[in-house]
Amino acid sequence: AMHRAAPNIYSGPLLEMVDGLIPDLKTLAGTHHKAAIYIANGHGAWEAALANIVAPGDKVLAPATGRFGFGWGEVASALGAEVEMIDFGKSDAMKTDQIAEVLRADKAHKIKAVLGTHVDTSTSIKNDIPALRRAIDAAGHPALLMVDCIASMGCDRFEMDAWGVDVAVTASQKGLMTPPGLGFVFFNEKAAENRASLPAVSPYWDWVPRANPEMFYQYFQGTAPTHHLFGLREALTMILHEEGLEAVLDRHAVLARAVWAAFDVWAQSGPAKMNVSNPAERSNAVTAVHIGAPDGTALRDYLSGNLGVTLGIGLGMAPPGDPSWHGYFRVGHMGHVNAHMILGTLGAIEAGMKHLGIAHGDGGLAAAAKICSGK
Repeated sequence: AMHRAAPNIYSGPLLEMVDGLIPDLKTLAGTHHKAAIYIANGHGAWEAALANIVAPGDKVLAPATGRFGFGWGEVASALGAEVEMIDFGKSDAMKTDQIAEVLRADKAHKIKAVLGTHVDTSTSIKNDIPALRRAIDAAGHPALLMVDCIASMGCDRFEMDAWGVDVAVTASQKGLMTPPGLGFVFFNEKAAENRASLPAVSPYWDWVPRANPEMFYQYFQGTAPTHHLFGLREALTMILHEEGLEAVLDRHAVLARAVWAAFDVWAQSGPAKMNVSNPAERSNAVTAVHIGAPDGTALRDYLSGNLGVTLGIGLGMAPPGDPSWHGYFRVGHMGHVNAHMILGTLGAIEAGMKHLGIAHGDGGLAAAAKICSGK
């Protein structure tokens, strides 16, 4: 879809295509509210959302279940906000009753927003966003609920309006199956009112013209990212109009269970353990694994060098320079993946463990194949 000549950016089919993208993006996010597109990665989407919500001196609450929960808080801090972090560790989902206690203690309602992460890509923890909404409501607190869906959208179920989310952010490179370079921010009327109260928002990050453009260029505050848009159009067509969103979510759920089945078997007689022990708190997009140093790096290097398979690094699982960093890896099962891709990846992992002499239970690949075949 992207391999084509550059189009006219002032008139013609490109303009019509972008008009059609917006309703599909909102369908994917489960919202009837506003959507803004940015030429940015996920970090840019974080900043775009925050730039329309917080002014220097405002306070936000950032519960973290991995590196990316901290990362969003760091962006807020760089914008001048006061950030209260709650670290829930790297293996368990956030405890919403603890968040409610913090909000109840904020009698002056200084906390302007809660920065929730639906799926933290580093730890593969999936947090219960409806429960987080209930915690905010139970505390009687007016804070906006902002949710990072960068890893989850299009892979794990997310329903912005039904779950009471005020702002949601995602990016193109994971469940949306498009190369990195597009960020998306969805926001409701409560968030829009907050934006209207700010003294200033930089022209590039301001979501008002992007969500309500009078001229085409305002969608992007300048030249459109034409070829990314062609890719995005094809991806949304595949997700929503060909396979269908429910089927896409079901496919991710099956493939995730296949990955988990393999690691359950391998863990019976070896060191490879999934980072998240509770299946209800695991993401259908990615699985983080601890195998012990130096085997994580050794396995990643062997697979990339000999079998054409790239495993994710153990991002944020150990401090920089700590040798234990070499004991982690991640398996991505998000976006345009199917059974033979996942079984191929798991087969490569099993072959790599055998070649490197890493102990593991027998039959992991077979257990995954049973899940994929529906047995």
